[in-house]
Amino acid sequence: MKKFSTYGFSGINIKKDIAERFRAFSKDISKSHSETLEAMLNFFKWNNLDPNDNLGVQTDATKKRINALIAIVRNIEKQQTLPTKAMLDTLFQEINKVDQEEKEAEQFDFGTPEPLSRDSELEHYKKRYDQMQQELSTYRNNTKNLLEHLTYVKGTFGKGYYKLNMNTEELEELQEELDNVHHHHRSESAG
Repeated sequence: MKKFSTYGFSGINIKKDIAERFRAFSKDISKSHSETLEAMLNFFKWNNLDPNDNLGVQTDATKKRINALIAIVRNIEKQQTLPTKAMLDTLFQEINKVDQEEKEAEQFDFGTPEPLSRDSELEHYKKRYDQMQQELSTYRNNTKNLLEHLTYVKGTFGKGYYKLNMNTEELEELQEELDNVHHHHRSESAG
């Protein structure tokens, strides 16, 4: 009682049913009637609200709108944010790999190349030219051989087409020969 005797009290006339609601509300938040009323007044003042404002939170339409917004945000996260993040992560991993490879390449010493004389340079290019002529001749022969095995078949309902009359062994030999020329070319140019 000493605590309340230091305050000055004032009486307010309120309808009975409203007073009962206020007492029940005050009991729910476990404050005195004065503290409850002060907290309510502060809430409206601090949030710049009018007690007669309808915030619409209690209606089903508002709940549906909020749920729709949540669904939209989740869809954006699923369809855009997460794939974009995954792409960026992959990109950064690739950049890190490239950076690492560049660092390793910088550490490797290729040495000082020996200068070529004019004659040795010409000899090198002549040898390479002869190799390329040989490869071109091989490609021509293979293409000519392939074309000799083609037969035109007139289409029954549409355009005609060419059929390759070559057994499996001949086709595999041709593929192997093309692979050998390709690998031979790469090993020569690397050396």
